[in-house]
Amino acid sequence: MSFDASRSAYDRYMGRYSNQLAAAFLSFVGGEPGQRALDVGCGPGALTEVLATGLGGEHVAAADPSESFVVACSARVPEADVRRVAAADLPWDDMTFDLVVSQLVLNFLPDAEAGAAEMLRVTRPGGTIAACTWDYADGMTMLRTFWDAARDIDAGATDEARTMRFTTERELAELWESAGLTDVRTRSLEVSTTYVDFDDYWQPFLLGIGPGGAYATSLDVERLAQLRAACFERLGRPGDSFTLAARAVAVSGQRAG
Repeated sequence: MSFDASRSAYDRYMGRYSNQLAAAFLSFVGGEPGQRALDVGCGPGALTEVLATGLGGEHVAAADPSESFVVACSARVPEADVRRVAAADLPWDDMTFDLVVSQLVLNFLPDAEAGAAEMLRVTRPGGTIAACTWDYADGMTMLRTFWDAARDIDAGATDEARTMRFTTERELAELWESAGLTDVRTRSLEVSTTYVDFDDYWQPFLLGIGPGGAYATSLDVERLAQLRAACFERLGRPGDSFTLAARAVAVSGQRAG
């Protein structure tokens, strides 16, 4: 599995959703001009850019372990303090930020509890910590279609809905509460995207990004053709443009003052 991709490649695969999700997520979280904010697992910078629009780029920092994503985020928000670093080893001082957020990352961390603890550490008393992930079970149609099709041809295919933690409101709330956050609240967030045609949906999986891309590129030619056909059938054999919905689950809490 790899997320070391260019911004354009990521945007074809997932950015078409995450760019919209960033605005919905921050509408849920809040934030005020003058606050300092950190985007943990910033990717190519969709959420960082929305933070910078509301707070000013000079008030925003971002972190990601992918060199290509750090380069893309820095180019997207040149005023921001963007660093290549893992979520469990943030380089900023204790109590630095008013707002610490993480979009579509928590479920990929090797140790989500350690990541949450680091997010809490760099947040000021009374500050807000928030995260969101896709509802992989049945809310993210793009991936649900792909993995259901994969299991049509391979019963042992690894389904993100079966392997990912922290993809429900309950799991996220429990993680935040166990980290000692107060005023914990959750919400589901809905976005959608329109594909020009089936190939607009299918081709990004061949870029090898994320679990879906890693699985697709691991297949031989025959199996890959079977997977493509299964996805095509599950989407209703689209002949032209079509729209898919995606639901994320979000959690927010405060560091006790």
